[in-house]
Amino acid sequence: QVQLVESGGGLVQAGGSLRLSCAASGRTGGRYATGWFRQAPGKEREFVAAISWIDLTTKYADSLKDRFTIARDDAKNTVYLQMDNLSPEDTAVYYCAQGLSPLITTMTSWGPWGQGTQVTVSA
Repeated sequence: QVQLVESGGGLVQAGGSLRLSCAASGRTGGRYATGWFRQAPGKEREFVAAISWIDLTTKYADSLKDRFTIARDDAKNTVYLQMDNLSPEDTAVYYCAQGLSPLITTMTSWGPWGQGTQVTVSA
C-alpha cells in the first residue's frame, strides 16, 4: 500500500511563511495527481491545491491562489506547498493525497491520504 508522509508544519506568526512537503513511497493505480487539503477542528476538509504528475497542470482554491504555490520534485518523489503571508485563518491540519486530476476536487476522487501536518498561525 502506498504511503504519503507530510512534513514542514509548525508555529509561525501572521505574515510568515512555511513550506510543506509530501513524500510518497509509490504511485497508486488510477491516480495521476497529488493534492493538498486542510481541515480545522469542527470544520469540513477543504481543497487547497493540486498538481498533475503527467504534465504541469495545477489547480488552486480561488481564495488561496495569490498566497500558495504548489510544485513537484520528480527526483525526490515529493510535492511541495509554499505558503506565504499566512494568517490565523490558515491554521489547520494540512493533508496530501493522490487523486485523479487537479481539476477534480471532490473527496471521492482522492486517496490514499497522508497523516497530516499541523500548521498554526498566531496573530
